[in-house]
Amino acid sequence: MRRLQRFLPWHPPAWKAALNAQQSVPARFAGRARVSTLSAVVLLGVTLIVCSLQVCPSLAAQSISRAVKPLAPGTILPVSLDTAVHWNHAYPGQRIRATVMQSIPGTAIHRGARLEGEVIAVTQAPQHRLVLRFTTLRLRHAQLPVAVSLRAMASLLEVEEAEVPEDMAMRGTVPENATTRQIGGQQVYRGGGPVAEGMVAVGQPVAYGILAVPMAHPGEPCRASVGDSSSPQAFWVFSSDACGLYGYDHLRLEHAGRSRPAGEIVFTASHPNATLQSGSGLLLRVRPPDSTAPALPSGSEMGTHQQAD
Repeated sequence: MRRLQRFLPWHPPAWKAALNAQQSVPARFAGRARVSTLSAVVLLGVTLIVCSLQVCPSLAAQSISRAVKPLAPGTILPVSLDTAVHWNHAYPGQRIRATVMQSIPGTAIHRGARLEGEVIAVTQAPQHRLVLRFTTLRLRHAQLPVAVSLRAMASLLEVEEAEVPEDMAMRGTVPENATTRQIGGQQVYRGGGPVAEGMVAVGQPVAYGILAVPMAHPGEPCRASVGDSSSPQAFWVFSSDACGLYGYDHLRLEHAGRSRPAGEIVFTASHPNATLQSGSGLLLRVRPPDSTAPALPSGSEMGTHQQAD
């Protein structure tokens, strides 16, 4: 039509109408194509926003959680308490948090992972009792349900003293080659030396703590290795035989959570203003499923026959 237009001085009305119709058809289709493309872009953007905010992270977390293996019973978890718990202010349901202070060998649990739990009960009279339970271990992109018992706990002052080198006043001493004393008495000879109890090597220093096989002494309630956990484990600032409470003279560990009620850690205090300090160190032990937890013997109220794990 355009070629014919060049040879005609004028255009008959019919030809002009046909020419206009030929030019308008592509324009109509182009407009529809633009609208369809814009709709597809908007739909894709909305889908990506919804996915990034809600659906995709949860699906990814579920996938990663399934890939992370549950911790074996007997695994030691060294944590620092992030939440101070005051007897006269605590209440059932209060959330508590702690931070893993040393990566757990052979697992996906890294230093900095969060351990979460809650206050189960608080009573002021006739006994000043506090009941805690830790239930969830949060990693970077996953979370694990856990049940733990308490092996040892130390006050903030005890933790700080364990981190200060004994020979820091000597010239040339740096943290990488210093000697420190763990909570429980074992000495750490960094810079190539071992972790020792007296003259016996019981472990090795590593970044942010030590690796050692759990030990137990006759007459103490704490157990050595449990199940398949006979390989070296993370103890942070604790000795491999640390057991019970350190620096908490006004507290008593009534129940470690090892027996039923499994996972519940029970303290009693000598006065109503007692506090579990933020920064306190806890040495926890992963316990088996509830079905394998032993029941309390008759006459034992909260398992005082077994004060630590």
